[in-house]
Amino acid sequence: MKNENSNSIYTLFNMLGVATAYGMLALSIWMAPVDLSTKGFWGMGVFLLTLSLVNLVKYRIDDRIQADRIRQLEAARDDKLLTDFVTDAKS
Repeated sequence: MKNENSNSIYTLFNMLGVATAYGMLALSIWMAPVDLSTKGFWGMGVFLLTLSLVNLVKYRIDDRIQADRIRQLEAARDDKLLTDFVTDAKS
């Protein structure tokens, strides 16, 4: 329970930080003394960078989960092989 609470607080803190960073970035782009097309280009760049980072994190988490599943399957297989070996050795 305590771990879940600390994770939710950590997640909330990071979400507030990201929201603040995007708000400040949006304000600085809006107030920049450049043409609207340049501001749009910067905005698209920020959006695509964010999209790429979210995808990168998702795929890394998926790879880690897949590796954990493979390790669990191998451990279960090893336990079954050992159990079968011990059972056969007693017979």
